[in-house]
Amino acid sequence: MSKPKKLNALSDLGGMVYSTNKDAQWENKDESEETLAPQEQLLEAHIEKKGRGGKTAVLLKGFVGPEEALRDLAKQLKSHCATGGSAKDGEIIIQGNVRQKVMDYLNKKGYRVKRVGG
Repeated sequence: MSKPKKLNALSDLGGMVYSTNKDAQWENKDESEETLAPQEQLLEAHIEKKGRGGKTAVLLKGFVGPEEALRDLAKQLKSHCATGGSAKDGEIIIQGNVRQKVMDYLNKKGYRVKRVGG
């Protein structure tokens, strides 16, 4: 039999705080971030080699929206470029030196893309 998980903070309860007060008002704060329209987005396309074993990757920064929309855009880009990649921490990483292909695709979709660096 395993030990129950130890709770160290209120966040370990899953964002819920329990009260015994019968008159307490429960307020649902929807913290989901709204995705801006593609025309309002300004993405930065970087080329990066450091920390990747000498391999080149395209790094897209500046996306405004929820993590799910970021992952969807990353999936579309990976499919279009026929390469791997990931989406995390508000950034999209596409493997390979395909920056121009990524920029062309995003421009066609209506995004504003700025080329940054080499």
